Amino acid sequence: MAPLLSQAEIQAQAHLLSGWAVEGKTLQSVRKFKNFVEAIAFVNKLVEPAETAGHHPDLEISYNKVIITLTTHDSGGLTQKDFDLAQQISHI
Repeated sequence: MAPLLSQAEIQAQAHLLSGWAVEGKTLQSVRKFKNFVEAIAFVNKLVEPAETAGHHPDLEISYNKVIITLTTHDSGGLTQKDFDLAQQISHI
């Protein structure tokens, strides 16, 4: 189980991410696309980095909007795994 980050560590790392917000015990990003097909194409690009990291985001898809939520469920909050995956997703 990955260790939880302190509030200071969470805030420091959150400032390094663009397009992400800390929401309680999660890290969240909302992406909007031209249409449903582009939204699904983006979601498909998340499979490889998530599988490689062994860490999977919670996803909500509503037509052209994708909400990505990261948290380390077995640790009960935010860990380094969440911020590492967020960084990778930011480059997609």
